[in-house]
Amino acid sequence: MAESNNSFREALKTRTLVADGAVSTMIQAASPSLEDFQGHEGCNESFNATRPDIIADIHRAYLDAGVDAIETNTFGANVGNLGKYGIVEGTYEFARAGPEIARKAVSEYAALKWVLGSLGAGTKLPTFGHTTIRELTESYRFAASESIDGRVDALLIETTQDLLQAKYFNAL
Repeated sequence: MAESNNSFREALKTRTLVADGAVSTMIQAASPSLEDFQGHEGCNESFNATRPDIIADIHRAYLDAGVDAIETNTFGANVGNLGKYGIVEGTYEFARAGPEIARKAVSEYAALKWVLGSLGAGTKLPTFGHTTIRELTESYRFAASESIDGRVDALLIETTQDLLQAKYFNAL
């Protein structure tokens, strides 16, 4: 793992790396059922538990296309996001399974590829009082630690739409 992290940093110094994208679009293209979502339509992170085969196939499709790195399916695997579905208890399972699925997919390729732990900002905006700074920080730390424990090479903080979110992501 340390070797992979170091090689990722070295590669960033010398060239442009290409990562995947549009995982949600690819999930929708697989024509998922409500059962695949565990009854929580739109909760793509649930696929880490119910349909890891679809997530692994998405990773392989991007790897076959030649990307250098793939993102884990953990964009919304945080307390704030899963809370809106009433499944906060799934946070650990989804956050841990995402890196495991991605790491397994990467291991199938001879060329060196990397896994990026996707951390989405969630839907609770501190500027508008949707959450407290403490809740936000704890949620981000938990999601980040699960990605790190799942052996990601780097964390990718995505789609931050609130300056306070960005500030507290930076504190990680």
